[in-house]
Amino acid sequence: MSQVQEQHVSESQLQYGNGSLMSTVPADPSQSIVDGSGNSGGGEIAETNGSAVGAGLPKHDQMQGEVEDEEFDEAALGSFVPIEKLQVNGITAADVKKLRESGLHTAEAVAYAPKKALMEIKGISEAKAEKLLNEAARLVPMGFVTAADFHLRRSELICLTSGSKNLDTLLGGGVETGSITELFGEFRTGKSQLCHTLAVTCQIPLDIGGGEGKCLYIDTEGTFRPVRLVSIAQRFGLDPDDALNNVAYARAYNADHQLRLLDAAAQMMSESRFSLIVVDSVMALYRTDFSGRGELSARQMHLAKFMRALQRLADQFGVAVVVTNQVVAQVDGGMSFNSDPKKPIGGNIMAHSSTTRLGFKKGKGCQRICKVVDSPCLPEAECVFAIYEDGVGDPREEDE
Repeated sequence: MSQVQEQHVSESQLQYGNGSLMSTVPADPSQSIVDGSGNSGGGEIAETNGSAVGAGLPKHDQMQGEVEDEEFDEAALGSFVPIEKLQVNGITAADVKKLRESGLHTAEAVAYAPKKALMEIKGISEAKAEKLLNEAARLVPMGFVTAADFHLRRSELICLTSGSKNLDTLLGGGVETGSITELFGEFRTGKSQLCHTLAVTCQIPLDIGGGEGKCLYIDTEGTFRPVRLVSIAQRFGLDPDDALNNVAYARAYNADHQLRLLDAAAQMMSESRFSLIVVDSVMALYRTDFSGRGELSARQMHLAKFMRALQRLADQFGVAVVVTNQVVAQVDGGMSFNSDPKKPIGGNIMAHSSTTRLGFKKGKGCQRICKVVDSPCLPEAECVFAIYEDGVGDPREEDE
């Protein structure tokens, strides 16, 4: 592994400068981003080489090229409608500011919110909430479409390569944007290694399996290692410094903080092009913050809120969401006929919230086994991949 000094980019060090990848507003070097804990920070996220496009968008709608002379270009907005579009029919800039301060940064976020949630915002009356929802519904398609139209849209979704052809084939082309993919398994089964690889591949050009966007990485266990991205970036032809600067990293310290970070994520994604969100791991903090059966109900309610917030981000911005999960041994009174007695934690909330569930097991040497456990469209199957210095890939002959 290259001896490159690790760069730690904390949640309080994120700021957007000129030249941000697909910036949807004129860049302001003095503008700071507020993190999930309410702190503002500095630092920059660099520009990714290549044309800027929206992950999860139909390819015929994707814009090629760059925003020149800091002009506001609606084509650069990706898959969402800016919340400023709501400023009509009595909805003022002050109302929009209140929405932003409450974590709503797009018209989609307003359209998807229940009226009760809008009325809880200070200064938003029931009549104003109704007006906001009506205007958002006018801008955001939320009605019926034909199955043929929906099939066409889904056939044009972007998938992010995992770095392994075997794994991409298993997943029908790669990790799907606009949905949640859960990776579960024991320690040392390759979950975090795949997340590190995806943090780089999400930045590469579309024609080689990328999303041409940035990565937002929430780390709950302290396992993120920027130095791993260096060799992976070199493998895919990216400048290591650019690859590192295009990963927005934050360490979550408790379940509430983990949820608050998604508010900061929504603001960041409304201002620059992201194609991937990683949460590694999604349940680690819940296992310590909520203990015993007495707090099980509260834990599951909090988890449901977090997973729903993740899905809303996937819906609004067309990003791929990848979460890792731990497993627990099943202890049954009788004999178990299950060949693998370990199951992912999180219960039914986790099972229903994840679009695709992938189980990981250890193989021989550096090889790992991935199995599709649950998916609305993929068959139950498995494949073998391997972990190398330059990321996830297919097993090599010397490892067979």
